[in-house]
Amino acid sequence: MTVHKPRAVLRTDRAGGDWSAPSFGGAELHRTLMAALPELTARVTERLTGEVEIYRKLPAEELAGDVRKIMEWTICAFAAALRTGLLPEGAELDRIRSSAAKRAEEGVPVDAVVTAYHVGALACLDAVASAAGPGDLADALAVNRLLVGFLGRVTSAVTGGYTEEYRALLGEGTADRQSLLSALLEGSWDEESAVHAGIRPPACYLVLSLAIDAHPDERAPGVSTGVAARRKVRRLRTELERRSAEPVLSRISSSEGLALVPLAGQGAGRADWDRTADLVRALGSAAGASVTAGAAVCAPSGVPDAARLATELRDLAVASRRPPGLYRLPDLLLEHQLTRPGPALDHLVELLGPAHANPDLLPTLRVHLETDLNRRRTAARLDVHPNTVDYRLRRFTALTGLDIARNHDRMVARAALAALDTAPARFRG
Repeated sequence: MTVHKPRAVLRTDRAGGDWSAPSFGGAELHRTLMAALPELTARVTERLTGEVEIYRKLPAEELAGDVRKIMEWTICAFAAALRTGLLPEGAELDRIRSSAAKRAEEGVPVDAVVTAYHVGALACLDAVASAAGPGDLADALAVNRLLVGFLGRVTSAVTGGYTEEYRALLGEGTADRQSLLSALLEGSWDEESAVHAGIRPPACYLVLSLAIDAHPDERAPGVSTGVAARRKVRRLRTELERRSAEPVLSRISSSEGLALVPLAGQGAGRADWDRTADLVRALGSAAGASVTAGAAVCAPSGVPDAARLATELRDLAVASRRPPGLYRLPDLLLEHQLTRPGPALDHLVELLGPAHANPDLLPTLRVHLETDLNRRRTAARLDVHPNTVDYRLRRFTALTGLDIARNHDRMVARAALAALDTAPARFRG
């Protein structure tokens, strides 16, 4: 027979033991808190940044978003406890557990997270204490007793959610997946290791190599770069998992990443590539930063070569100043072939040597090629007079012998720029 424990109730001895919402100066405290909710939430957030150092370094986006929302929810929960005498329990505390888990993943110390709720509790007391009079002693004692119980529940939820997430980050499942990813990248995987990691080996992997720009918060003065970067990585991982029906093997830092996304078939069709392009755009939106991805498809045994190709494509897209997004080999076929190591690559780079010393010539050449040799559009993009464009191009021709008005020289110039982008260390101009 199951015995159900009654829900915890804190009561004073007033009114024959029945709970009566406490009041100061005749005003019920839960109504006072709710009436001042926006102002009080802002005050709590301000006190946090003043009294808890790590919160002072959090990104403004986080303070105005996650932190403000959980503080507002907690004030509402305490107001409800004041109204009913009932402490939150079970699923009612899931919001606090979830928030604490996010702070764990971002590396915010658990003691700072617990302290934040105590700072909020003091702010609530300060908001109502001035109205208390000599006749409110019994209500003041009831409020203090209720607050101690409330903070006990909150502290338990914070430490539970934080610890669970921290263990998950370091747990066996994560370690097994990382071991499997390493084995696949080394070409030494077997089905037994995949089963041990709780993953059914797919027929095919989509290999994504990611270049991730910095989030604005990572460059903001006074903001903890580490916290901002971990928030970005957490959002990326969450979006990656959300969009895949099967577990994704990934290794992601604040600036780059590698992900093996399972595919159902033996290869990727047009619909798969369309979904992948959408995925890369969604990753950028989730991260709040530009994401450029090189992609290749392979069987599990082909992961080492596919990962190398995907990374080459990613680096080539970034170096050649392509816009963020997805890049497959067909998208960069010519550039990829032109930048393979060898004497021809060295020679292409050396062709631009004489022009490299002039800081205006190569940027002008790039833009002019991108605008299909339209001098007015080139001038507009560079914010110079069209005659200046003509002068720079004549100077480029005089220094290199390449006249981009000629088809052959134009092809050579494009190839030389591609070679220079991907092999700057080879430049000997």
